[in-house]
Amino acid sequence: MSALARRRCAPVPPGTPPLAEARVRELLAALPAWTVEGGALVRRYEFRDHYETMAFVNALAWISHREDHHPDLEVGYRHCRLAYRTHSVGGLTENDFICAAKCDALLEG
Repeated sequence: MSALARRRCAPVPPGTPPLAEARVRELLAALPAWTVEGGALVRRYEFRDHYETMAFVNALAWISHREDHHPDLEVGYRHCRLAYRTHSVGGLTENDFICAAKCDALLEG
């Protein structure tokens, strides 16, 4: 499990600025399967079947609830696309990267 995945999300008060581009690049280096698209941290996961996809989505729901930080989801038969952004700041925060790392940890061997 990565250092990011071991962290917990912290409240982000409105008015907090989004992360600077340099910090985004630094955190993104720890999440090689993720990209930044349209101001969101994005990854598409592929699965063998619908059951595996839904099992992942259910585990993701538990993480989202525990961290009180929720992604935008696109769920299909054998895939799930996640997009994290912190709406209250209009961009990315460390919470987005923490949750992304926790999602990756779900699939670690």
